[in-house]
Order: sequence, then structure tokens, then C-alpha cells
Amino acid sequence: MGGFDLFATEMPPDPRQRWALMDQAERDAAYDNNAAVADSPALIEARNVGSAAYRAAHAGALDLPYGEGERNRWDLYPAADPQAPCLVFIHGGYWLRNSRELFAMFAEGITAHGWSAAMPGYTLAPEASLTQIVAEIYAAMDWLASEGAAHGIAGPVIVSGWSAGAQLAAIVLHHPRVTAGLAISGVFELAPLRDTYLNAVLKLTNAEVRDFSPLRLPPTPKPLAIAYGSAELATFVWDARRLHDLRAAAHMPGALLPVAGANHFTILDELRRKDGELVRLAHSLIE
Repeated sequence: MGGFDLFATEMPPDPRQRWALMDQAERDAAYDNNAAVADSPALIEARNVGSAAYRAAHAGALDLPYGEGERNRWDLYPAADPQAPCLVFIHGGYWLRNSRELFAMFAEGITAHGWSAAMPGYTLAPEASLTQIVAEIYAAMDWLASEGAAHGIAGPVIVSGWSAGAQLAAIVLHHPRVTAGLAISGVFELAPLRDTYLNAVLKLTNAEVRDFSPLRLPPTPKPLAIAYGSAELATFVWDARRLHDLRAAAHMPGALLPVAGANHFTILDELRRKDGELVRLAHSLIE
């Protein structure tokens, strides 16, 4: 893939270039966003409180089942116009924590423009493997394709996600119901995760690394915008830039957006605000 050295003077080197020389603590730190952001507990608490308030104020189409699992549920925030675009947002948390309810407030920015928003849940590890999680997201999109119109969502779908949700969004981009994608602060190469604290729960297999690392897959020929914060961990910045390079080399559409000063958590402010950079980026995908 091109681009490995192109931006080397603009940001810290990718720690995975010296992965074999790193000890366990260094490897863990390369993916520990909570530890990397000093005020992450306060940011997470504010997100959870804000999302509870937003969800309580928009209680018309919540907890709609798409499968048999407890977390196989949709929260829908349909627009007045059923043909309006819909932003699907897949939550992150390394596939082992968080839930759709904790991200409800990030529907606010896009719905202020007359769009719909929709947030699927999924079973978490270790109860579910990554293979099962990916299958659930596909099942969720199947449900949206067959049942969404009955709930006021019949327009084009932009599938988005943050962190682990960005990986899931990139994987499900080729679903027939999806028009384009928006991957925010994603982890797009899974192999190094097996050498971190995360794998005690994830237990990633060789097949999962091969089949679910977007950087190892042929690019899907649909628009995919990729965003990251300039203050994020280097692993996330490099993954974003490399995925964009891979797609650009194959002449696939989609912008690369570095959000100046944003860390792994504050980047989502750009999705919550009506004039946020991520809201504008979503609009660009269907213009």
C-alpha cells in the first residue's frame, strides 16, 4: 500500500513498525484510547448523560428487534420525509463494551438537517465472536432493507461507525441497502490486536483477521469517507490514512478528513453539531 512514508514528517511513526521490539505494556498502550485521553472518564460520562436525554426525548421507534439476541435491536429516529437520507451509526468499544443507547445524542447533528438516523445494537464479546458480530450487523441491515420503509426510513442509507463500529461499517459497506459509508476513527487492521490485552476477550482467529480487516480486503466500489482526529493514537491515524491510500490506489471514491485537534472521543462532537465537520462529510457522500 502506498502512503507509508508520505506523511511521516507530520505525525508520530506507526508503533507497529517496531512491534516485535515492544513489550506488552507498549503494545497495550498503542490501542488504549481511554488511557491516552486524560479526561476520557468525564467525556464518556457526558456522552452517556446526553444520550439518555436525547433518547428519552425521541422515544417513538426504539428497541425494535431484528434478531433473537438481547442486543439485536434498532433505535430509529425517522425524518418527517420517509425518502430522506438515513445515517446508520454503529457504536464502538472494541466489540466488547458500550451499546447503541450510549450514542443516541450523535443523531442530533444529522437529524437537524432533515435526515433520519438509525442505530443498531449487537452482541458483545466474549458472548459473541467477531464472526457472529459481523453476521449480526448484516442481519440488522437486512432488517432495515425489508422493514425500514414501514418505520419511515426509505431513502438512501449512509452506514457509519466509530472505532470498532468503523470497522463494522467498512465491512458492511457492500450490503445492497447501503449507498455509501463514513468510517470514523476506525481500527482497520486486526492482527496486532491479538498481541494486546484486548485479545483475552476477543480471541481473534486467523480467519477473522483475514476476513474482517478492511486493509486486507478488496475495496468496495462505493463511496467511503474516512475521518480521524489529529490527536488520536498513531495506530488509528495510520490505519485511516492507509485505508484511504488503498482505496485511492484502486480509484474508489471517498474523502479523507483529519479533524484538527480531535482525540478519539471529541471527534464525535463533529457528528453531534449541526455544523459539524462529520455532518458535512456525510452530506458530501450523496451530493
